[in-house]
Amino acid sequence: MDFFTNEILPFIKDHPLLSLGWIALLVAIIVMTIKSKLSNVKIVSNGQAIQMINKEGAVVVDIRSADNFKTGHITESLNLLPIDIKNGSIKVLEKYKDSPIILLDDNGLSAGNVGEILYKQGFTKIFALKDGIAGWNGENLPLVKK
Repeated sequence: MDFFTNEILPFIKDHPLLSLGWIALLVAIIVMTIKSKLSNVKIVSNGQAIQMINKEGAVVVDIRSADNFKTGHITESLNLLPIDIKNGSIKVLEKYKDSPIILLDDNGLSAGNVGEILYKQGFTKIFALKDGIAGWNGENLPLVKK
């Protein structure tokens, strides 16, 4: 308690904006952690994704633009835009409703939100590739280019 009154309180008093920034950061981390634990979309590493593709028949759904998809994508991945998924224009995916689906974006930031939409549409095994295509490229894993 002595440390708090002698060190922490004077710091907060002398640096209110910095203190608020740290508190906001702490709250954001807590919220993101809770949100990820409660999410229906699980994050998978590149190695886990490869294992799921090879052993469980997982389907990779690349949600990047068609132009980005053409510059390099994972073998046999499907290219669907988030707006098409949101609108339910996903007939190509219907036959994979019970298969694991791995969503892939540019950097792993938006795949989780798209996955939640798929979950609401009845897909139950949804995963997002950690760090997206950037992480895949970072490990020099193979890409198909058109």
